Amino acid sequence: QVQLVESGGGLVQPGGSLRLSCAASGTISSIRAMGWYRQPPGKQRELVATITKTTSTSYADSVKGRFTISRDSANNTVYLQMNSLKPEDTAVYYCYVGIGLRGYWGQGTQVTVSS
Repeated sequence: QVQLVESGGGLVQPGGSLRLSCAASGTISSIRAMGWYRQPPGKQRELVATITKTTSTSYADSVKGRFTISRDSANNTVYLQMNSLKPEDTAVYYCYVGIGLRGYWGQGTQVTVSS
Protein backbone atom coordinates (compact mmCIF):
# COMPACT_ATOMS: atom_id res chain seq x y z
CA GLN A 1 0.00 0.00 0.00
CA VAL A 2 0.99 3.59 -0.60
CA GLN A 3 0.10 6.49 1.64
CA LEU A 4 0.29 10.16 0.73
CA VAL A 5 0.43 12.83 3.41
CA GLU A 6 -0.10 16.44 2.40
CA SER A 7 0.71 19.57 4.35
CA GLY A 8 1.09 23.29 3.92
CA GLY A 9 -2.39 24.56 3.15
CA GLY A 10 -4.04 27.45 4.93
CA LEU A 11 -5.40 30.97 4.68
CA VAL A 12 -3.37 33.60 2.87
CA GLN A 13 -4.02 37.10 1.59
CA PRO A 14 -4.03 37.88 -2.14
CA GLY A 15 -0.47 38.26 -3.38
CA GLY A 16 0.85 35.94 -0.70
CA SER A 17 2.65 32.62 -0.93
CA LEU A 18 2.22 29.07 0.30
CA ARG A 19 4.21 25.89 -0.13
CA LEU A 20 2.45 22.54 -0.27
CA SER A 21 4.21 19.26 0.42
CA CYS A 22 3.17 15.68 -0.25
CA ALA A 23 5.20 12.75 1.07
CA ALA A 24 4.64 9.23 -0.22
CA SER A 25 5.37 6.21 1.93
CA GLY A 26 4.78 2.49 1.86
CA THR A 27 5.51 -0.01 -0.88
CA ILE A 28 7.00 2.23 -3.55
CA SER A 29 8.76 0.71 -6.53
CA SER A 30 9.21 3.39 -9.12
CA ILE A 31 7.37 6.70 -9.23
CA ARG A 32 6.76 7.67 -12.85
CA ALA A 33 5.01 10.98 -12.22
CA MET A 34 3.80 13.26 -9.46
CA GLY A 35 1.40 16.13 -9.61
CA TRP A 36 -1.05 18.50 -8.01
CA TYR A 37 -4.73 18.92 -8.77
CA ARG A 38 -7.26 21.24 -7.21
CA GLN A 39 -11.00 21.41 -6.80
CA PRO A 40 -12.47 24.89 -6.38
CA PRO A 41 -15.81 25.22 -4.55
CA GLY A 42 -18.64 23.95 -6.73
CA LYS A 43 -16.33 22.97 -9.58
CA GLN A 44 -14.64 19.86 -10.90
CA ARG A 45 -11.14 18.79 -10.03
CA GLU A 46 -8.55 20.25 -12.39
CA LEU A 47 -4.90 19.71 -13.11
CA VAL A 48 -2.50 22.27 -11.66
CA ALA A 49 1.00 20.92 -12.35
CA THR A 50 2.88 17.70 -13.01
CA ILE A 51 6.48 16.55 -12.83
CA THR A 52 7.77 13.38 -14.43
CA LYS A 53 10.45 10.91 -13.41
CA THR A 54 12.90 12.91 -15.54
CA THR A 55 11.75 16.16 -13.86
CA SER A 56 9.95 17.44 -16.92
CA THR A 57 7.21 19.81 -15.73
CA SER A 58 3.92 21.10 -17.06
CA TYR A 59 1.45 23.65 -15.70
CA ALA A 60 -2.09 24.80 -16.17
CA ASP A 61 -2.19 28.12 -18.00
CA SER A 62 -3.83 29.77 -15.01
CA VAL A 63 -0.80 29.15 -12.76
CA LYS A 64 2.12 29.50 -15.17
CA GLY A 65 4.72 31.90 -13.87
CA ARG A 66 3.27 31.83 -10.35
CA PHE A 67 3.47 28.18 -9.25
CA THR A 68 6.49 25.88 -9.28
CA ILE A 69 6.39 22.12 -8.86
CA SER A 70 9.44 20.21 -7.68
CA ARG A 71 10.28 16.82 -6.25
CA ASP A 72 12.72 15.21 -3.86
CA SER A 73 13.14 11.75 -5.34
CA ALA A 74 15.22 10.47 -2.44
CA ASN A 75 12.33 11.14 -0.05
CA ASN A 76 9.44 10.52 -2.46
CA THR A 77 8.14 14.02 -1.86
CA VAL A 78 6.57 16.52 -4.22
CA TYR A 79 6.22 20.23 -3.54
CA LEU A 80 4.13 23.04 -4.95
CA GLN A 81 5.42 26.56 -4.38
CA MET A 82 2.58 28.99 -4.93
CA ASN A 83 3.35 32.70 -5.29
CA SER A 84 1.23 35.72 -6.16
CA LEU A 85 -1.85 33.88 -5.00
CA LYS A 86 -5.24 35.05 -6.19
CA PRO A 87 -8.73 34.51 -4.75
CA GLU A 88 -9.48 32.22 -7.68
CA ASP A 89 -6.73 29.88 -6.46
CA THR A 90 -8.96 29.00 -3.51
CA ALA A 91 -9.56 25.25 -3.62
CA VAL A 92 -8.82 21.91 -2.04
CA TYR A 93 -5.45 20.83 -3.40
CA TYR A 94 -4.73 17.12 -3.95
CA CYS A 95 -1.42 15.51 -4.73
CA TYR A 96 -1.22 12.60 -7.15
CA VAL A 97 1.48 9.98 -7.50
CA GLY A 98 1.71 7.48 -10.35
CA ILE A 99 3.46 4.23 -9.46
CA GLY A 100 3.56 1.54 -12.12
CA LEU A 101 0.07 1.29 -13.58
CA ARG A 102 -1.66 2.71 -10.52
CA GLY A 103 -2.37 6.18 -9.26
CA TYR A 104 -2.70 7.36 -5.69
CA TRP A 105 -4.30 10.48 -4.23
CA GLY A 106 -3.62 12.50 -1.12
CA GLN A 107 -6.37 13.44 1.30
CA GLY A 108 -6.47 17.04 0.15
CA THR A 109 -5.45 20.28 1.81
CA GLN A 110 -7.48 23.49 1.81
CA VAL A 111 -5.99 26.66 0.37
CA THR A 112 -8.00 29.83 0.89
CA VAL A 113 -6.92 33.14 -0.63
CA SER A 114 -8.85 35.99 0.91
CA SER A 115 -8.37 39.38 2.46
